[in-house]
Amino acid sequence: MPNKRVRLRGKNQVTIPTELIEQLNLKEGEQLEVTIENGRIVLIPVITIEKDQAWFWTEEWQKGEREADEDIKAGRVKSFKNAEEAIEWLDSDEADSWANEDK
Repeated sequence: MPNKRVRLRGKNQVTIPTELIEQLNLKEGEQLEVTIENGRIVLIPVITIEKDQAWFWTEEWQKGEREADEDIKAGRVKSFKNAEEAIEWLDSDEADSWANEDK
């Protein structure tokens, strides 16, 4: 795509050309990080995380997610029809031996 030119307007506003907005799938109200690199202004789309969802993106939680994904891929999972069945299994000797197997 050829370079585009924009004009600096009042209150330091710049309009980003529509085709660039569409190419990046940006929507009104989304945030952009502004940096200067080698004398150039660089705009980087930023995904913000709601404060009540930030726990999911902590390194500790993401490590657990990666471990769970590995267990699922390796078949180290159990499935149950309902919560009662899961609780019954957790209380069983089978659950104890399953938990202590080398996986």
